[in-house]
Order: sequence, then structure tokens, then C-alpha cells
Amino acid sequence: MSKVPSNYPREPGKITAASSSRPNKVLRPELPEGIVGLVVFYVVGYGGGSQLSRLGLDPVVSGLIFTALSGVAGIAGFAAAVLLRIRSLRPFGVRRTSRRWLLIGVGVGLVAFVLKGLAILVWIQITGNTDSVQGVYAQGGSGGALSLVLATVFLGLLTPLGEELLFRGVITNVLLRHGPIFGVVSSALIFALTHGINIIFPTAVVAGLATAEIFRRSGSVWPAVVVHVVFNLPTIPVMVAAGMG
Repeated sequence: MSKVPSNYPREPGKITAASSSRPNKVLRPELPEGIVGLVVFYVVGYGGGSQLSRLGLDPVVSGLIFTALSGVAGIAGFAAAVLLRIRSLRPFGVRRTSRRWLLIGVGVGLVAFVLKGLAILVWIQITGNTDSVQGVYAQGGSGGALSLVLATVFLGLLTPLGEELLFRGVITNVLLRHGPIFGVVSSALIFALTHGINIIFPTAVVAGLATAEIFRRSGSVWPAVVVHVVFNLPTIPVMVAAGMG
């Protein structure tokens, strides 16, 4: 028995012959949502970043803005995808989940964090490339206690939220229509490619695979956000402690 989606308009008490003879279609994100979401993400993230880099801002201020930009771009892309057609959050996986899935997210995040280090070592062995492309993030956290906290919040909380809403709630959702393996792997590769072909690429593949699979299994973006938070949260303090800023 099909359920009428909550965003489907109807008059109470009226059932037409057409509505009683065929089930109502449950709206789900499709290719247009995915394209619009990625275009807005690119325009806000890369277009905005390109313009900001020309302003000659203080390195700490510039670093903080760039650290927040990925999360802001993800939220903007997600909002554009939602407003395009469906205009409801639930079809995008923004729904309640159980405490069990959140705890699983913590565990998966810890495993992914360990695999992140191994992925970097493999990348260096294959390519010989050790150049860091995230020094600007460390700059954002190198201006004292307040900047360290802000940069950590931006990269450890805002970025996971924005990127998971877009790349799991929209992109993975769209691609899972073609099967679980295709949906998980292809969405992880798209996510990794947005980070560029550099030393971050293999770590983004690890994060993308972990978050896409837990999203597929749980049906909610929140366990994926938890995985991503655990994966990202130590980044800024470690980089600042290592003097990368």
C-alpha cells in the first residue's frame, strides 16, 4: 500500500477516480537535482574562493574563510537541489535516525581516520607527491586560540554538514537508483574529484566510500555527518601543531 508523500498537495476528503486507480509517485532526487547541486557548489566554492583570493586579506582571516567555504558551498548546493522541484527534506535523507546508527557512525569514522593515513602513504609511494594543498586551512587556525577553535569548527563541523547534505543527500541518493555498488563507488569518486587530483584525493575516496555506504544502509544523512565529523575534526589541531600554517 503506497503512502502519499507529505509534500503532495491534496484536499482532505476528496478522492478522484484517477487518484484511486493509480498509486502516488514518491518523489526522489534525480539527475537535475544532482546537476544543479554540483553547479551551485562549484560556483560558490571555487568561484567564491577565486574572488576572495584576490582581495589580499590577512592570512588568518583568509584561511578561516576558505576553511568555511566548502561547508557553505555544500549547504548552498543542497538548498538549490531541494528548491528545484521536491521542496521537502525527507526525500534527501534528512530524517531522524537511531542512536545505534549514530554510534556506528562514530566507529566507522574512527576506522576511516586510520585508513586515511594508510591511503596517504600509498598515494605518496605511487606518485611521490607530498605537497600539502590544505596549508591555507592551517593558516586559518594559526592566529591564536580563537582562530584555532573557529577553524576547527568550520572544518570539523560545518564542512561535514554541508558536504554530506550535498554529496550524500543529493548525489549518492541520485546514483543509488542504478544499484548500491554503482551508487556508493561513483558518488565517492565524484566527491574525491571535487577535492582535486592531489594528496587529498585518496583520503576523500576513503571518506566518500564510508559515508556513502552508511548513508545507504541507514537511509539518513546524520550517521554520514557523524562519520565525516570524526574524520575531519582532528585535522586543524594536528596541522597547526605540526607547524603547517
